[in-house]
Amino acid sequence: MAGSEGGIARVRGPWLAITLLALVGLTGTVGYAVLEGWSAWDAFYMTVITVTTVGYREVHELSRAGQVFTVLLLLGGVGAALYTFTLVAATVVEGGLPKRLQWRWRASMLETVSNHFIVCGYGRIGSTVARQLRRERVPLVVIDRDPIRCQAALDDGFVAIEADASREEILRRAGIERARGLIAVVGTDAENVYTVLSAHVLHPGLFIIGRAETEDAGHKLKRAGANRVISPYQIGAIQIARTALRPAVVDFVELATSSENLELAIEEIPVAASSALVSKSIAGASLRQRYGIIVVGIQRQDGTMEFNPEPDTAIRAGDKLVVLGPPPALKRLETEALS
Repeated sequence: MAGSEGGIARVRGPWLAITLLALVGLTGTVGYAVLEGWSAWDAFYMTVITVTTVGYREVHELSRAGQVFTVLLLLGGVGAALYTFTLVAATVVEGGLPKRLQWRWRASMLETVSNHFIVCGYGRIGSTVARQLRRERVPLVVIDRDPIRCQAALDDGFVAIEADASREEILRRAGIERARGLIAVVGTDAENVYTVLSAHVLHPGLFIIGRAETEDAGHKLKRAGANRVISPYQIGAIQIARTALRPAVVDFVELATSSENLELAIEEIPVAASSALVSKSIAGASLRQRYGIIVVGIQRQDGTMEFNPEPDTAIRAGDKLVVLGPPPALKRLETEALS
């Protein structure tokens, strides 16, 4: 609450000073017009040169009442002008203006972002996930209740919300109805379970990945609605063992799955019902001959996976082809599969 009040004070300060300066200008203009009978422009011009202390000559000869009014205007107006200019300059120098512009940009992005991932948590894992998604040119929104981590996400160029990711109104603000998926990697298993549950209630069809530190937490995340549960410790241990036993295989997989590799990539490509690939076999579709790609596997619509399918294996609507090949060829195949 104290931080919020401080932010309100910083926002109100410059506008209050500008309003005060405008009142001084209005008072001076009206005062000269009434006391001296000057036109509105002459009265306003006299007020400006008096408050700014530029030292120009008087517009017209002043009466004694006009001279007294000028002294009072100098005493009050100069102080108001200095206060306003100092406060506005301090706001710009200290980053108040950039922060407000950043806030407006963030609000605009939250209203328009779609087909994006919501990354809940910006710790060591969350920040790595966010950077990987950016390398894949996938839009995302970060949610983290820690102000330091949230600011770190903003500094890294991400749209970020400083709040509790398990709150339904925050997930709505992050555009969960338009999201492609949600990744829950917040601090504890309990927070991840609550976040996944809230997301599943708001968007039952959303693809959700949850991080679990224990086996029990993994079961709870699945019951809460997570489509995939990842245990970093288990995956790390398996990767170490695989690297020790089969380093060449690990090097190949890393090469194929790295977003920085420009010559080879592995991708999953959904097959639309209207695609010309439907009902054709892998050999009949001539994928190897036309695109120079290898079909590593086919995930059927019911979730079953067929690894290293035979050439006469049929391609069906709703399948996901797991293919390996040059990125440009994968893009062309994706266009045909979705057309």
